[in-house]
Amino acid sequence: VEVLLVRLENDEGMVILSKEKAAYRQNWEKIVGVFHQGGIIKGKVKAVVKGGLTVNIGVEAFLPGSQIDIVPPKDLNQFVGNTYDFKIVKINDDRKNVVLSRRELIEQERSEKRQRFLETIKPGDIVRGAVKNLTDFGAFIDLDGMDGLLHITDMTWGRLGHPSELLKVGQELEVVVLDINKEKERVSLGLKQTQKNPWNETENRFPVGSKVKGKVTNLVPYGAFVEIEEGVEGLIHVSELSWTKRITRPSDVLTVGQELEAVVLGVNKEEQKISLGIRQLEPNPWDEIEHRYQIGKQVKGTVRNMTAYGAFVELEEGIDGMVHVSDMSWTRKINHPSEVLKKGDEIEAVVIDIDKNAQRISLGLKQLEDDPWRAIDTRYKIGDLVQGKVSKIASFGAFVELEGDIDGLVHISQIAEERVDKIKDFLKIGQDIEARVIKVDKTERRIGLSIKAANYNEDQLKKEAAAFDTLRPGEDMVGLEQAFAAAEEYRPGDNTRKK
Repeated sequence: VEVLLVRLENDEGMVILSKEKAAYRQNWEKIVGVFHQGGIIKGKVKAVVKGGLTVNIGVEAFLPGSQIDIVPPKDLNQFVGNTYDFKIVKINDDRKNVVLSRRELIEQERSEKRQRFLETIKPGDIVRGAVKNLTDFGAFIDLDGMDGLLHITDMTWGRLGHPSELLKVGQELEVVVLDINKEKERVSLGLKQTQKNPWNETENRFPVGSKVKGKVTNLVPYGAFVEIEEGVEGLIHVSELSWTKRITRPSDVLTVGQELEAVVLGVNKEEQKISLGIRQLEPNPWDEIEHRYQIGKQVKGTVRNMTAYGAFVELEEGIDGMVHVSDMSWTRKINHPSEVLKKGDEIEAVVIDIDKNAQRISLGLKQLEDDPWRAIDTRYKIGDLVQGKVSKIASFGAFVELEGDIDGLVHISQIAEERVDKIKDFLKIGQDIEARVIKVDKTERRIGLSIKAANYNEDQLKKEAAAFDTLRPGEDMVGLEQAFAAAEEYRPGDNTRKK
């Protein structure tokens, strides 16, 4: 029996010996030896204390909570009474304190397993593991000491919003090794690759033009995604929802979960995309449009919208025609459709052109009447004395509204015998005047007038007409389009002037 000599002699002259202290010293020396050798020691967890656990390794030792496992456990009581291997990480010989770690042993074991795993595994191998953690971008799989990443895009061939929709922590599963980075100790895994790729035969199973049934899985501003079989989705673009209805958002006509039928418009196996259409289930009304709206036919409609260049007229639901500003009047220069029309007006017009490919119908208002310029030379002849009202004033002259809503031009040189510097000194918008016709040009749709020639004889009239012909539109007179845009305008019943 080994004992420790405590005292040679006590008060009674007896030698004091201690077997317990001898055992303690032996254990302590053994523990110090293990510590210096970096060895492992077994111990039994005694109790839960503040900050960790107490462990009996021959002497009482402390195991911090952070050193129990790789992930600090929430419930420490599960370890009480169990025996584990520990590494001694710290010793205080004076205080006889010992600090242990179980985590270092676990990490060392996992590192050895990772090295063995990386040396033996290769891309394409099937491995088994358990879901360790879930993130927004994927799941980490514990492969017995080696963590692999299963990205959300490699979980299923179909649509997945979040990994938690398919997996849960602790779930065991088989996955395929997709890629290995030995230097960074990273492994990429795939779950969907363990299943047959449904896109391999899509071109044969879903030929262009065939009808398919499916369920709406997602709605986006530009269209709707429809699952036509597990793992295979097609997109219905917003433009493929209706031939005629103006649909701005798919959510206006579809809902998530709705079952529907569609037509396959295109298949791209490489990009895993299928284009679908709903409107193709019905005949395209534009295919027969020329039979319902023949060129030259008079039609009725409602002004739906106006732009700077024309007005859109709804002829029937989803079918619009457009009246360009140049087709609103034979005689007036229309700068904006609001001068003639307003939104909501019920109007009649004539079909003047159809473009089936662009799905456009061109309409005209002026075509409802004969072009007055065709017979202008029978209504107005050179030398005729006419009455009119000053409708617009420009820097080079004044426009005079004649009978039949036709404008004639009085050039600044034809206002008075004396020199005219400012037309406003002689003429006012809305003023009634009398003038002679000195020019009629059907091609240019222009009538030249002269106020000063109202009392001229025939010879004087011919002379003024010749002088009028020498005026060049680009300089002295400018084109009518620019003139109308720049001129002050008079409108019957309107006392305001546009400048």
